[in-house]
Amino acid sequence: MATIVRNANAVWVGAGKDGRGNLTTQSGTLRETPYSFTTRFGDGKGTNPEELIAAAHAGCFSMALAFHLSGAGHPPERLETKADLSIVQESGGWRISAVVLNLKAKVPGMTREEFMKLAETAKANCPVSKVLNAEISLKAELG
Repeated sequence: MATIVRNANAVWVGAGKDGRGNLTTQSGTLRETPYSFTTRFGDGKGTNPEELIAAAHAGCFSMALAFHLSGAGHPPERLETKADLSIVQESGGWRISAVVLNLKAKVPGMTREEFMKLAETAKANCPVSKVLNAEISLKAELG
């Protein structure tokens, strides 16, 4: 089996709350994209690790579901997934506790039962779901 390696780089300067950092991805899609305490725990301009994980999860799940649907003879017209990631503060710091995948799908000629079976399979087996130690749930609309 092949192994694919992806990478990203983080630079942080300064103390935790007052410091600033930037993120750069291998693809260059993110290039010195700012992140900080205020982008992570407030509404500052920039990104944060949790929204990047949410984006990765939404993208991973959508692509996995597209493959499952296509394999079942029902290629999707459109899959739109919003991942709501929750972090909670615990005695040892912060933890990602849950992700809700909110899916709106347009898949012609498919029953809801068959669709939900494939969506649950994609949710359980996309690589990002497998790496997260959090409760992952799915809310889906099929149109």
